[in-house]
Amino acid sequence: MTRHPIHRIAAGLLMATCWMVCGAFAQEAAQSDSAEEINLPPPIRRIPGGLDPHWGVGWWIWEKDVYDKQTSRFWRDFEIPKGSTITEAMLRISVDNGYRLMLDGRELGTGSDWRSITEYDITQLVSAGRHVLAVEGFNDNREAGMVCGLRVRFENGNVMEIPSDTRWRLAPAGEKGWERKSEAPPHWKFAVEVSSILPRATDWYERRPTMVVQVPPLQPVVVQFWQSRWFQTALVVVLGLSVLISLQLLARLAVHSRARQMLERERARIARDIHDELGARLTELALEGEVIKTVLPAGSEARPKLEALCEKARAVSGAMDEVVWMVNSKRDTVLDFATYASKQIRRFLEPTPIRCRLDVDPDIPDAVFELPVRRSLLLGVKEAVNNAVKYSGAGELTLRIHCRGSSLHVTIEDDGRGFDPDLVDPSRNGLSNMRERMGEVGGTCQITTTPGAGCRIDFQVPIARGVGRLHPFTKPVPEPVRGIPS
Repeated sequence: MTRHPIHRIAAGLLMATCWMVCGAFAQEAAQSDSAEEINLPPPIRRIPGGLDPHWGVGWWIWEKDVYDKQTSRFWRDFEIPKGSTITEAMLRISVDNGYRLMLDGRELGTGSDWRSITEYDITQLVSAGRHVLAVEGFNDNREAGMVCGLRVRFENGNVMEIPSDTRWRLAPAGEKGWERKSEAPPHWKFAVEVSSILPRATDWYERRPTMVVQVPPLQPVVVQFWQSRWFQTALVVVLGLSVLISLQLLARLAVHSRARQMLERERARIARDIHDELGARLTELALEGEVIKTVLPAGSEARPKLEALCEKARAVSGAMDEVVWMVNSKRDTVLDFATYASKQIRRFLEPTPIRCRLDVDPDIPDAVFELPVRRSLLLGVKEAVNNAVKYSGAGELTLRIHCRGSSLHVTIEDDGRGFDPDLVDPSRNGLSNMRERMGEVGGTCQITTTPGAGCRIDFQVPIARGVGRLHPFTKPVPEPVRGIPS
């Protein structure tokens, strides 16, 4: 069938129209793609020795050998000229896949997405002098890279730029304190550009970060004086000296305690020897005198002299017992003194017409009563009782022993005739001796009396409460058994 010419013209016009429509659609699509390309951020450009003008960073760097689960440690030092005034210091960084950023050993922040660049304002952290930038980058798998840039602006208009490039050093794994080293050791290798080590080098030229994340300005860490190294060092030294001094004092205390134990043991031995030897001989002498007296006739002139001799022997034996009690270290407490003094005063007043009344504190402590103190106090009490028997003409004498705080109070009071202290014969030394004895041991002696109203003598001496015979840090030294070689 032959077509009419008009049909041929219509078909041609239809085909031309289709071609025009398709061309219009293609041109519109091309323009759309071009517009999208224009709106995309530019990729990071490699600027030798400087920073990318748009992103403010250097070029991607890493180690020469790349492997999965890899940690690389980048180190770079820089120096701010002396006398310079910094107006702004901005640091930008991104790592594929993660990082930890440090300045002069202080951690500034971390990140884990190479598509976003993090900006740190470190204006308050840098000053004139040498500083160290350290980055610990982590590669999860496949390619890895670190890009970084520091721009420092000065008041005079100068600008210092530190890009990530092959001048960065790599600290070996396991090296301690690498982020604080002021100089890189010679064995630290240099970083390399990732475009020279990866098979798809062109991919890094096409990488486009999507955003810049700004971190609030970082402030210097305020170090209190107790956190400073000099204070901690001084504190350690003081504590060490305190420990040494304490150990020395403990050693001296142990030696002193042992010496005291030896002295107490020697005092006990002396007291035992006096009692066993001299006491027994005096008792034997008095008994022999009594035996001899029985065989003498009643009118013999030697009989009175022999009785006086026996009485003196018994008196010396009593005095010897008193000395034994004083030096016996097993009888050196306040309670022992109260017991002994009460017994002695009661025994002394038995042959006299004076009644004896005792008023003793039931809560007297079992604290150590030093030998000089208890000896002076016992002699003063005996002197006061002896004077009462000889001069007072009293019918009753009261002995009071009480503890008040850290002192012992002993009172001798009688209902005798009393006396006027101003009329006492100065040649008699009894009262003055009592005051002198108490003053020598840190005590006092107060006499209260008036004619016809009796006499009262108050003694006061210090005692050491809570002090036992043995120190708690030492062990008692056992005494050797008599008759068995020690």
